Amino acid sequence: MAVLGACAGWCLITATARAGRPEGVLLAVLAVAAGYACGRIGGALVPVAASCVVGAGGLWLVVVLPHAVPTPDTVAPLGRAGATAALLALSAGAVCCAAWSAGRRAVRIALHVAAGGTVVVAAAVGSEAGTAACVGVVLCSLAAGRMRRRALGLAALGLVTAVVAALAVGLARNVLPTGLTAALEGQLTPHRVLLWRDALHLAETDPALGSGPGRFQQLSPTLAGSPLPDGKPHSAVLQAAAEQGVIGVALLAAAYCWLLYALWRSARSTQVVLAAGAALTSVAAMAAAGNALSFTTVTAGVGLLAGIATAEPLPDDPSHDEAAAPAGVRDGRD
Repeated sequence: MAVLGACAGWCLITATARAGRPEGVLLAVLAVAAGYACGRIGGALVPVAASCVVGAGGLWLVVVLPHAVPTPDTVAPLGRAGATAALLALSAGAVCCAAWSAGRRAVRIALHVAAGGTVVVAAAVGSEAGTAACVGVVLCSLAAGRMRRRALGLAALGLVTAVVAALAVGLARNVLPTGLTAALEGQLTPHRVLLWRDALHLAETDPALGSGPGRFQQLSPTLAGSPLPDGKPHSAVLQAAAEQGVIGVALLAAAYCWLLYALWRSARSTQVVLAAGAALTSVAAMAAAGNALSFTTVTAGVGLLAGIATAEPLPDDPSHDEAAAPAGVRDGRD
């Protein structure tokens, strides 16, 4: 709560100093906090059911109600691809958490098969990033069944996020090797790279306070020439740097590091922790290179999954009993 409060407070400070619009950031903070509280409650009372509801809800939003939450970038050039992929990854992670929370082996197998079904759904809706994320989450969940220590797995997930963020900044600064730059631009589109370079320029112009929340659209030359601007640089790291300065980036990093720490300290089984961590890391990587966190459904889903994975289980919860884990697997945190 201290980290989220600091994020909201610094957003208000920079908005006041630069005549910005903090509503978007405040809504995201509120969605994460509300989702986290609900996830903690559901994860403590009915961990399997809560995880299944979150997984099914994410798939419902992707397949049946893709435009349920109005956003400014519904018809923009870069569209809603980030939100779709993030919701699919969160759904896969939630179903995997449900599988590892179940006490019976048959139920675990059935739920892991259902988690594999998210890959089919992602392919059916045409989300390449979502398909890759779901495959990664399911594979990480299956591999977690053989892991003895969660710390190594969480460290690897944190490293993945750091590498993606570093690549985004490096591409914006145009310091990557020519071949790698061309390959990344081909996948991300030149339009997105130009947005990142605008954001980096704004960050370098005022590294202390940034340009103010919500002011990127007014100051970006690339968006000024776009017929359907969405006002976003499509990178959470570069957006925080451009609009809230160095402290904004530090607070964003602190929120993610706290999440990894909370997962490490969680009383849930290592398998649940790593399955949730894989899904949350997928969303973090998408946010570093896309607009996933611009959608309230995604930020609320992040809070829900984090809450479920860090909930304090009731004494009779099978997932809290080491005897329920696969043979040879301990719930170590080192």
